[in-house]
Amino acid sequence: MSEKKATVAVQIVTYNSAKDIGSCLQSVLSQSLTVDEVIVVDNASSDETVANLSTADTVRCIRNDRNAGFAAAHNQALAQSASDYVVALNPDVTLHPDYLLYAIDFLVRNPQVGSVTGLLLRKQDGRTIDSTGLCIDRKRKAVDRCTGAIYDGDKNPVEVFGVSGAAAVYRRKMVDEVSFQGQFFDEAFFAYKEDVDTAWRAQLLGWTSYFVPMAIAYHERGWKEGSRFEKPLFLRRHSYINRYRMMMKNESVYYVIKHSPWILLYEAASLGYLLLRDPKLAGAWVDLWRDRHRLLQQRKWIQERRKASWREVYGKFQ
Repeated sequence: MSEKKATVAVQIVTYNSAKDIGSCLQSVLSQSLTVDEVIVVDNASSDETVANLSTADTVRCIRNDRNAGFAAAHNQALAQSASDYVVALNPDVTLHPDYLLYAIDFLVRNPQVGSVTGLLLRKQDGRTIDSTGLCIDRKRKAVDRCTGAIYDGDKNPVEVFGVSGAAAVYRRKMVDEVSFQGQFFDEAFFAYKEDVDTAWRAQLLGWTSYFVPMAIAYHERGWKEGSRFEKPLFLRRHSYINRYRMMMKNESVYYVIKHSPWILLYEAASLGYLLLRDPKLAGAWVDLWRDRHRLLQQRKWIQERRKASWREVYGKFQ
């Protein structure tokens, strides 16, 4: 009897993404590995995004009547498929034709691995690294690995703390195991750091992540253009407070104390920035307080299911 073919669903969340969605979808539909379904969740775009979607049979569009946020929209898409592997893709990413071939082959051969990312290069020059996964340090600051460097050509897969939501490939079994009350991405995050939070939770529950450099993609990352203060206040507040949300849910008290010199220095700098440059961010603490019961409930759920030792998890903090 032949083995069952693994199924793959690609999901893309759009919001005024008319400029990018066409090339993104074309790269998905041109993959050398068959994609069984493409789900686009549009968060109430006011431009031509929906009109620019492909009419291919494998592409399905869900249109929201409001901007539900990155996390909630991806959860919507997850609920609409039952594929063995799920690809979360930003609309400003284009994939090399073999991206999914290499990424999913690695997952098939390594059943303990829950997520994979490829080599994300900046579209602007095709050489500078945008991301090779996520890393987190003792200050609890999470960033994209190797960003801004020039790729050296190394082809060896590397274990990483987590994968960027820009071009992430997730194992469905892992998605199901780490989802809390049906939410893989915590919808309270709306946007920013939801991929770091998910990666941290997955690590605690015994899943690992890898960077597979043979899988190549190109990322525009247009959201970094312009001044921070050009972003709406509610987005700046999410960017600021979501760090504390993921700490409340995932931390070890022992390691917070152990790493307190680094954390306190970072907190002092963060508080100074808030007071001097952007005092309106302080309103985000009200949202965190209102969310405390749910966060503590999720923390209890995570700790009851934790499989990895604290030493294993915090050994990956830089």
